[in-house]
Amino acid sequence: MTAGGDGGAPVDDRLCLAVDLGTGGPKVGLVTLDGRLVRWEHVAVETSWLGDGGAEQDAAGWWEVIRDVARRSLREVDPAGRRVDAVSVTGQWASTVPVDERGHPVAGCVMWMDTRGRPHARRAYGGPVAGYRLPAAAAWLRRNGVPPSVEGDDSLGHMLHLAHDRPATAAAARWYLEPVDYLSMRFCGVAAASPASMTASWLLDTRRPGTCAYDPVLVRRSGVDAAKLPPLRPTASVIGPVLPDVAADLGLPPGTSVVAGTPDLHSAAVGAGAVGDYEAHLAISTTSWISCPVPRKKTDPFHQLATVPGVTPDRYLLVDNQDNAGRCLEWLRDRVVTTSDGYADLVELAAAAPAGSGGVLFTPWLTGERSPVGDRRARAGFHNVSLATERSHLARSVLEGVAMNSRWLLGAAERFCGRRLEPIRLIGGGARSDLWAQILADVLDRRIERVAEPVAANLRGAALLAGAALGAVRLAQVRDLVPVDRVFGPDPAHRAVYDRMSAELPRLYRAQKGTFARLNAGAS
Repeated sequence: MTAGGDGGAPVDDRLCLAVDLGTGGPKVGLVTLDGRLVRWEHVAVETSWLGDGGAEQDAAGWWEVIRDVARRSLREVDPAGRRVDAVSVTGQWASTVPVDERGHPVAGCVMWMDTRGRPHARRAYGGPVAGYRLPAAAAWLRRNGVPPSVEGDDSLGHMLHLAHDRPATAAAARWYLEPVDYLSMRFCGVAAASPASMTASWLLDTRRPGTCAYDPVLVRRSGVDAAKLPPLRPTASVIGPVLPDVAADLGLPPGTSVVAGTPDLHSAAVGAGAVGDYEAHLAISTTSWISCPVPRKKTDPFHQLATVPGVTPDRYLLVDNQDNAGRCLEWLRDRVVTTSDGYADLVELAAAAPAGSGGVLFTPWLTGERSPVGDRRARAGFHNVSLATERSHLARSVLEGVAMNSRWLLGAAERFCGRRLEPIRLIGGGARSDLWAQILADVLDRRIERVAEPVAANLRGAALLAGAALGAVRLAQVRDLVPVDRVFGPDPAHRAVYDRMSAELPRLYRAQKGTFARLNAGAS
């Protein structure tokens, strides 16, 4: 540790090998324990869509990719003489990897969008009251705050799918692990989870902050095999040293500490520097969310908002999710507006259109929606298209439609929190676009603070959580440790057009809800 050049906070040059396992593939980076990015790399992976509501990825393949990138990264930084003191994994959650006693996968990872557990979830706790049996819903709302999905697209649904539909896989599985816990086990050999990583199991009694045990009432109601649930450790605690053979293979120092894995929601809050009460961040990644730490447990079942165990044992995090953000731009690039230079050309094309996209409104529900309405059958569309509509209008309307969907969610989030959320820290791949960041500021009518290297915010957050676990930093320092590269203020000239168009987006949903249900009755 050395003193800061300006006489400010100390600088810690020790490194963390950070892994951020997104749906599109892992990012692997070397980050100082006080959050400075040294090197990082992203490798894309594919999702297998199985046609029966199934979606899987090759968990063993993740590990091979991560090993390759880690070896390369560690070779490059070794001449600098920096020591790697920690490994910290973050990433997607509500996915399930069945593993054997050694932590090796016995089947592919059942992804967060997999709905094959739907019939079993509905038998276990489904019913006529908003899709649930009333006693089951009451037990979950009272004890945890969030009932499990009756669509089967969460960890409980996945475990029920494996138990009922794939008994051979279930028999071979010693543990059902979240992806971050699976990767942590590959590093250190310890089967462990945390209240944060097991959020989407919905099996913890969250009425008392800091509880680190499964709730026997909820486990019994869920119908899952409790013996396959990993032991719990405190969030952001050290769970063990890297295995000697893994350390030798990767070039890590013997004894390097492995920190309990965290969902991307938690590392995003830390990586955005939004760790104080009601300090908000907005992620524009494959999916999107708005979150902030809150001091009390609360649930809004009508808008799919709730609190989950937070970064620290005495706090919660607001949890919500919009299924489609960056994915909309990917779909536009691949299926609608072909360009020679991918995203850069799309953004340049969008910049040529005026605010409001000539009246074209895009509703971004390509795979349904979760918050502020839970509707797996909702679908996207371009509305108010005319013969005067240009390709540039379509491109800009996608950026604006995602922003207007975020505005719909922001209204629900602010009512949930009982206050205006501003400023909002911006992270994720979509944040790299100045145009999209400005559109978000204009549509939300909020000051947007984009963090530096926003696409790597979760890597930074994972490293800062490791730094906190090792005593290198205090979480109270995090906001000052995370740099902001640009602030975007709302443009008053765009207020009227965005107010008018944003009001139409929820109206379009309500008008089309019946159509979605009829046309997509059998959709997953």
